[in-house]
Amino acid sequence: MVKFRKYISSAAVLASGLFLAQSTVSTVLYSQNYDNQKSSLNLPSPVGSMERSVLSAKELVDINVNTMMADPVLKNANWGFVVYDPKTKKVISSYNESSPLVPASTTKLLTTETALNLLGENYRWLTQLEYAGTVDENGTLNGNLYVVGSGDPSLGTNKAGAGSYRDIISDFIGGLSREGIRKVNGDIIIQTALFKGNIAMLPENVVWLENNNYYLPAGTTRAINPANEKLIVKKSGFSTEKKFFYVSPYAHQMVYAEKYDGDGVLTTKLPDAPAYLANSFRTTLVKSGIPVTGKVFAKMTDPTPENRKMISAYKSPTLGDIIYYTNQHSDNSLAEALLRTVGFQKLGDQTSESGRIVVTDHLKDAGFDMLGLTYMDGSGLSRSNNVTPISQVKFLTSLMDEKYYRSYLTSLPIGGQSGTLKRMFIGTGNGQVFAKTGTLNKVKTLAGYLKTNSGKTLVFSLMVNNYSGSVDMVKKRMEKILEPALDL
Repeated sequence: MVKFRKYISSAAVLASGLFLAQSTVSTVLYSQNYDNQKSSLNLPSPVGSMERSVLSAKELVDINVNTMMADPVLKNANWGFVVYDPKTKKVISSYNESSPLVPASTTKLLTTETALNLLGENYRWLTQLEYAGTVDENGTLNGNLYVVGSGDPSLGTNKAGAGSYRDIISDFIGGLSREGIRKVNGDIIIQTALFKGNIAMLPENVVWLENNNYYLPAGTTRAINPANEKLIVKKSGFSTEKKFFYVSPYAHQMVYAEKYDGDGVLTTKLPDAPAYLANSFRTTLVKSGIPVTGKVFAKMTDPTPENRKMISAYKSPTLGDIIYYTNQHSDNSLAEALLRTVGFQKLGDQTSESGRIVVTDHLKDAGFDMLGLTYMDGSGLSRSNNVTPISQVKFLTSLMDEKYYRSYLTSLPIGGQSGTLKRMFIGTGNGQVFAKTGTLNKVKTLAGYLKTNSGKTLVFSLMVNNYSGSVDMVKKRMEKILEPALDL
């Protein structure tokens, strides 16, 4: 808890006005006009220029935090703050640092670090084309083609530099050409022992998330079919400029809504990357003059596998690239896929539950302060997630000695410049704040690293739950709290 000290100095004697200003710091009144004006980033300053020349940066941070306690936007909120010096291992300033709070997407800090630690930044997923059977003198394959997936979360998404379906299919056809295959007398079998597709489980109480996306629970449905679902939204007024996702009533999995038709109707399609790849591959083969007599179907497991030969292998972007994209864009489906990947690699099980076990075990081994931690998913969508500000900063501090720290730091959005922080810290702090954002309805969080004006690196966490007003109002107050920390 921040506590004011009595500032006694000879300068105070020469500035009686300074004492008067400080005595009113905790009762600064908030005006709605400040948030409506174009200069709204300039919130009423709790300290004047004379006071700034006398007080230290730490004292200014403390004053800003205490002032925000009385601010109408935050005074009834549950919030916590820590700024921490990784060299001295001491807290510089804090408020409610040990309170468990909903972290929203700052949960991805834990998920992505676990993946980097266990898999390495050069880890890649493979999607292979194989064949079983024989190729006769006419180039006819008497046997089956296999599309073998490994749970690549970027497959066909163009995320993080991932290849398009067209690129992958072109490579596959090139492989067939090298093998002299000009006809397939068999089926195309999809074998994805890890994941059925690049879709992720979502908690059903999610209603909205950051990055201009809506997340909706599965409401009333009408005339549903898997190829072209119709979700009836219970309330209208959604922006057509935003993306829509919801939990499919078929599998309780995330589904992207391609179109908003108005009147509460979202038109969607069920994504299944391996199936789409395999079917597009078959269509392209036929159009290219390579007949395929059989069908496309999935076989999750194969107790008596045929002897097969690999024709072509598509490599995903590196894990480092995937994590960069995940943190920059706060991509939830990638984060959930990373959770299941670490679960599979460590426990041989692709479920989210195994992923949670692996992440929490890793955090325990790494000395994470587990008091107050509830880790429910990889993305931070669940409101059941909890973490304390002090545990976040100590965790981030511990990573500064890891060999992958540079890659991890680079993945974080930069204030005023990139990712989900591009529109924060546009003035003061531009290029100096490296942090993961988090946003749910009435939850706004920020945690990461701060480069001070003197060149030091500090670590901070700022989490606000149940605030009043808009998310933009909270962002402005976050900037105001952190602004003097740049001079520490």
